[in-house]
Amino acid sequence: MSDRLIGFSSGTSGSGQATWGQHAIWDVVRGLGTDAPRYNVSVGAPVTPGLPAEQIFEMVRGLLHLHESLRTRLEVDETGRPTQILDASGSMPVVVRECASLDDVEEAGSVLVKDLAGLPFDFAGEWPVRAGLIEVEGLVRHIAFSLSHTAADAWGMRWMALNLISIATGDSVDKIRELRPSLQPLAEAEFQASDRGQRRDAAARQHWAKKLRLGPPRIFPTDPGERLPYPNALLNSPALLQASEYVAGALRVSTSSVLLAAASAMVARLSGSSDAAFQVVVNNRFLPGLTHAVSTIAQEGFFLLPNADQEFSDVARRTHPVLLSVYRNAYYDKGLLDQDIAALVDEGPTTDRTCFFNDARNLMPQAEGEPPSGAPLSKLKARTTLTWPIDFEPRANTTLAMDVLDAPSSIELSMTADSTVIPRADMERFLYGIEEIVVAEALTLGCD
Repeated sequence: MSDRLIGFSSGTSGSGQATWGQHAIWDVVRGLGTDAPRYNVSVGAPVTPGLPAEQIFEMVRGLLHLHESLRTRLEVDETGRPTQILDASGSMPVVVRECASLDDVEEAGSVLVKDLAGLPFDFAGEWPVRAGLIEVEGLVRHIAFSLSHTAADAWGMRWMALNLISIATGDSVDKIRELRPSLQPLAEAEFQASDRGQRRDAAARQHWAKKLRLGPPRIFPTDPGERLPYPNALLNSPALLQASEYVAGALRVSTSSVLLAAASAMVARLSGSSDAAFQVVVNNRFLPGLTHAVSTIAQEGFFLLPNADQEFSDVARRTHPVLLSVYRNAYYDKGLLDQDIAALVDEGPTTDRTCFFNDARNLMPQAEGEPPSGAPLSKLKARTTLTWPIDFEPRANTTLAMDVLDAPSSIELSMTADSTVIPRADMERFLYGIEEIVVAEALTLGCD
């Protein structure tokens, strides 16, 4: 094993206020100490065929030219706010490890990703990116990256990975800029400080304030007992993939709306509340200039759906426009939003904010899998599996968090919940219930 540096020069430079995304993550991570690395954004992938390390280094230099966030440090100004510093030159560390056999590369690559992800970043003193390589007989067979979350969110990592693939297949930096133009962090911060950006921020925070006055203060009953671990359950369902696509097409809504509607219906069943409320993770890349951005942009929007216990087709249809409104109002100054919420809390009860929904599909380039089989839904349901990968430490202000994930020819629902409020048996009911609701609706609408 050896450590190397990728030197870089002749880039752009500058400084300015941190973006809303940079500031929000900086606020979260700076007080975590040794726990800070859990917010790093990391990925690994095989390199086929193998390439010399120096060729990989040149490709990474292309990424450093393309994405200013990878060369941006954060320093604290005299007011205590973070300022972004874009360096024109510098270097990034690379860990290079030897592997004896191609058969061992996959395992070695997994270890490498975990090792890189477990290292904290010095926001002010180093660039927020590091890389790792696995070599076999002098050729790189696996590459890994770990980024500080201040530099990119998962969607930003996706675009960085796609751009690396483009460079590897011969596209120049200029060509990629033409194909995927993106707003760089300094330019984004300039927009946020503009009159237009300030109006968008104010509108988003007003949307939150309105919703926080309309819903119930608690959706699931509070259990004052001992704090227990937060189990993680993973449902893999080929039937849910096929059924959600069919229902979305028939009702003319998105598959995200179908799945969020089903989650809302199950919240109503388990909690006894007719209202469902979620903080929904929104990638915000539908905004001009941010579609292909490698930076940290994703934020939470607030979703509130009354009468989630009604007929599912009605719930799904109502979910769609509400979710679109959430998307439009999920780009804001989180520091100011936190102040707004604190003021609202002082005035009286606010809507429950302890449930989270994140449709994280299509985050990373993936090898093509088999399309949905077209098999009858009854047969596909027989392939559903539920596993319990891990238990987490209790999480503050979280009752449940659900991620929708890609899987070969299926959808995976990953759910983590407060087991003092939602026991494991109810977590199973929640996940299987989502599948049952969507499959039943697909069958009603005519799917085989």
